[in-house]
Amino acid sequence: MAIPANVREFLTSRHVEFHPVVHRTVFTAQEEAAVTHVPGKAWAKTVVCIGGGEFVLAVLPAHHSVDLPQLRMLAGVKDLRLANEHEMTAHYPGCEAGAMPPFGPLFGQRVFIDSSLAHGDVVFNAGTHADAIRMRYDVLVALSGGTVGAFSRGPLGAKV
Repeated sequence: MAIPANVREFLTSRHVEFHPVVHRTVFTAQEEAAVTHVPGKAWAKTVVCIGGGEFVLAVLPAHHSVDLPQLRMLAGVKDLRLANEHEMTAHYPGCEAGAMPPFGPLFGQRVFIDSSLAHGDVVFNAGTHADAIRMRYDVLVALSGGTVGAFSRGPLGAKV
């Protein structure tokens, strides 16, 4: 596989530094972190939610889950839920279901980035289940136009 053309063009047209990471095909963020030898706290998974009638992207560590009430407040919407695979398919052209990168401007969507990712480099899906991108956290925030806040729960359900 390869990084989808629209994702690559999005990155190159903005002249940002990134590093492609190719790995064997896997389907969960924790598996991706493991096969790329990236700690779960540095693998930024993208979770698609629907709130206030719009798609929003939640970006959080591989081993965390979205605290929907916290994200709902941060997004300023009355209702918020996880999108299902069928709903996602048409909204992320060129990307495999469940492997979309956290680039809200590419898809016309708002992005929320969990503050627990705020360190050095992050790695995330590049649009396929076998390609990833490594870049600096601050570059991801700027590129995605993301709002940073605390909306994830750790592996044991604890707020982080």
